[in-house]
Amino acid sequence: MRKKSFSKISFLLIATLFMWIKTYIVYKTSFDIKIENFKQEFILFINPLSFLLFIFGIGLFMKEKNRNRYIFGASIFVTILLLANMVFYRFYNDFLTIPVLFQTSNMGDLGSSISSLFLPTDLLMLVDLAILFWLLKKPTFKSDSQLTKKEKSAYFLLVAAVFFFNLGLAETERPQLLTRTFDREILVKNISVYNFHIYDAFLQSKTTAQRALADSDNLTEIENYVNANRKEPSEDLFGVAKGRNVILISLESLQSFVINEKLNGQEITPFLNDLIGESYYFDNFYHQTGQGKTSDSEFIVDNSLYPLGRGAVYFTNSSNEYTATPELLKDYGYYSTIFHANNKSFWNRDIMYETLGYDRFFDVNDYEVTAENSIGWGLKDIDFFEQTVQHIDNLPQPFYTRLITLTNHFPFDLGEEDKMIDEFDSNSKTLNQYIPTVRYMDEGVKHFFEKLKQTDVYENSIIILYGDHYGISENHNKAMEQFTGKEITPFETIQLQRVPFIVHIPGVTDKEPKTISKVTGQIDIRPTIMSLLGIDTSDQIQFGSDAFSDEKLSFVALRDGSFITENNVYTRGVCYDKATGEEVDEAVCEPYMEKAKQELSYSDEIIYGDLLRFYGKQGSSEVKSDTKTNDNK
Repeated sequence: MRKKSFSKISFLLIATLFMWIKTYIVYKTSFDIKIENFKQEFILFINPLSFLLFIFGIGLFMKEKNRNRYIFGASIFVTILLLANMVFYRFYNDFLTIPVLFQTSNMGDLGSSISSLFLPTDLLMLVDLAILFWLLKKPTFKSDSQLTKKEKSAYFLLVAAVFFFNLGLAETERPQLLTRTFDREILVKNISVYNFHIYDAFLQSKTTAQRALADSDNLTEIENYVNANRKEPSEDLFGVAKGRNVILISLESLQSFVINEKLNGQEITPFLNDLIGESYYFDNFYHQTGQGKTSDSEFIVDNSLYPLGRGAVYFTNSSNEYTATPELLKDYGYYSTIFHANNKSFWNRDIMYETLGYDRFFDVNDYEVTAENSIGWGLKDIDFFEQTVQHIDNLPQPFYTRLITLTNHFPFDLGEEDKMIDEFDSNSKTLNQYIPTVRYMDEGVKHFFEKLKQTDVYENSIIILYGDHYGISENHNKAMEQFTGKEITPFETIQLQRVPFIVHIPGVTDKEPKTISKVTGQIDIRPTIMSLLGIDTSDQIQFGSDAFSDEKLSFVALRDGSFITENNVYTRGVCYDKATGEEVDEAVCEPYMEKAKQELSYSDEIIYGDLLRFYGKQGSSEVKSDTKTNDNK
């Protein structure tokens, strides 16, 4: 463009420059984006430019006085978008997606969690806006000059050239970039956080159409895959808990790195450590959640399907047909309940639990909650367990139930009177406070067992405890290095996704406890429960296997496409040796790459296409109608 043309769009160029620099600074300071070479750094630097030139360039079709106002308004919008991603990333270590934005009903309950994620330095995000507002008033940037059609065409040709140069460069660095959508970090690193949101919108429109276009033929290939990979349940333990009640305890944000660990000579989880000595314990068990966190773990446990890569199934597909555990167990006389002292609508639970076939949801209205017995997200765990046992003692047996704890939830608030162990001493307030809330939750579980043993329920139950998702994100790696005494590499990051999985069967596991090191994940919980109850699920579509089975493959796929096998870990395009933590040739991991990708894709197809509505669900309509008559408070 000629010099005169530049003068006509000087305000636009200044706004672009400010937002470009601001975005790159946010990339480097607020997002943990791994850069391996100069080429990747260059791509990261240039990738916001095409979007910013385009969004601000729309103003070129407006009159000059409206153009600059539009550009200023667009700057505010883009800043808010960037800030929203920053705040979201601080806890979830992930980027916003459209399904997450639909989860606004959760916002009112987030309270202190959101406020604690804002930092005083976030106010620096407004500096460029203040400057632009000042420039907006300057006569220098006010004129009636318009760009000619040729000048506008030249401008948008420049925008296209920048975009395709960026995309082409990214494709040379990461072939088939736009087909590898499991890892949002890779997309942001290569096409920008802004273009990622556009791509996400494309995916959203695509998935919305999937259900309408799906038919029973879509399920055939998936059925064949599941049947070909089905494993026989354990011969020794099949039916060992036949007819017993099933009690699952979801341990909020509990990771395995605190199990059997001490701080200043004190055990962090003394009761769980003792319980492991009376149970079957899996020390290579991984959570497999995505953006839905606790709700994702719930979905996996009940369905043995993977969660979605974007958003939470509990929101996006709550009206689907599922063959969930509560529905399967109805045929065996089981009554199913959920205990969670939170608002019934949080994570859309009241709707989803009905869909899954639960008979009763005990929510916050079923508990006595006061200022003294609550903190942070609500009822403290000890009081929650105390009151829950009273409800459990009155349930019709046999029953299937899940208990969802609250206290060990970010930002890990706890009153001094409830602290039973010192805080950790690091530069991470989050990790420091995490230790006392974990210890408090451990005491709550101990209280639950003590109270349950006073009823006739305990001896006639199997009790399964599992961590639902991580509590300490990668944003606290420096503090985690201090705690663990080792460098937190991408390999170690995956190892930190291990969560406890404890199977306690009174009269069985206390006689012959075992620690099992086979690689397992949350997707294996349902098949494991069914096997212990002696129920054949070989006719069900599920991706997990009985964790006790000799045939169980040591393999777990995570939602971002990473996977773990007996000897290797694959993450972020790199294959690692588990014994050494060192990189090895990618060919070592290749036999499992297709399996991980295939299972995640098949599970997505099932959910997005609502394919289980085509899968032999005789009697399901009666179950649904019966459920609706229950008191789902």
